[in-house]
Amino acid sequence: MQLDRPVVELLAGLPAWQGIAVIFVGFLALAALVHTLGDRFVRQVTTRIDGDVDDIVLRSLHTALYVSLGLVGAYVATDFYDISPGIAVPLEAGTLSAIILVWMVTLIHLGRRVSTAVPDSKYVDRQMVPILQNVWSAVVSVVGVFLLLVLWNIDITPLLASAGIVGIIVGLAARDTLANFFGSLSLYLDGTYRVGDYVVLESGERGRVEDISVRSTVVRTRDDILVTVPNATLNSAAIVNESTPKRKRRIRVPIGVAYGTDIDDLEALLLELAETEGLVQDRPSPRVRFREFGDSALNFELLCWVSNPALTARATHNLNSAIYRRFQADGIEIPYPKRDISMSVSGTADAFGHAPDSGAGELSTDGGR
Repeated sequence: MQLDRPVVELLAGLPAWQGIAVIFVGFLALAALVHTLGDRFVRQVTTRIDGDVDDIVLRSLHTALYVSLGLVGAYVATDFYDISPGIAVPLEAGTLSAIILVWMVTLIHLGRRVSTAVPDSKYVDRQMVPILQNVWSAVVSVVGVFLLLVLWNIDITPLLASAGIVGIIVGLAARDTLANFFGSLSLYLDGTYRVGDYVVLESGERGRVEDISVRSTVVRTRDDILVTVPNATLNSAAIVNESTPKRKRRIRVPIGVAYGTDIDDLEALLLELAETEGLVQDRPSPRVRFREFGDSALNFELLCWVSNPALTARATHNLNSAIYRRFQADGIEIPYPKRDISMSVSGTADAFGHAPDSGAGELSTDGGR
């Protein structure tokens, strides 16, 4: 680094230890100036950023800034006064290597701190932050090591060839882990589900998504059992997300009534019961549909909405109970299948010489399912 001529003349007239101190303090003062002006500018630019992410970034970079300019000051002072540090390491390469290491460590720690403080937003999913943090650390480490190798004139061609072979071996050994990792990326990018969503897995389990990690997804079923499913499996399976695009869910309550029932009165009764149920939403409004003429009943369906997928079972229970009690009170028949069974008996005398009744007998019974 070349200094201005007046500065060179000033430093040349000072003892070595004083000149080194002046240069070192000067670089620290420069760091303080950059710190003050840079913070002021950055805070004006990031005033609209939610959370403490910008403050964490600034606090994390301060130490690296001071250490870097301090190392540069030490290098300039040592080079100016031609003072040998007493080590067999080139001064310039050693200084740059130390600066690279400082910034590597700083940026990796910065990624970890930001990952714990980043707020939920429409731009960054909180569940994706740990994955991004791991990718960030890997990228910073690879770039830092690459710069160090180039700085020390180390040929990286053999290393790249070895890295390719090692990569193939690691890829084969950790294919399941890699499949789960890329599966988590695909699930995030596709927006398949988020923590808090109610999903139905391809195997039939239904529950709330409790956690999404790099390797797997945890679902809490209605029986309060935690089911852990690898992301690679979920990425290739059919998943029903009951919480999207809206959390409102429609429930269907099938009802069968006897032939001869007044269908208009039945429809009014079912709508009345749906409107009085506290879990049922007013919008969209409940409705009744006449589905089919069954073998033993007229089959209707009560359709209504609840605010949350978790309420579907409770709302169905409440409606079924209210409908049954009202049908009993109003004398509305809920039919069940009836079957006539005919039996014919004929034969010869038994061992005691008693002859069976001649002719055929018929027995009719009603049975229900």
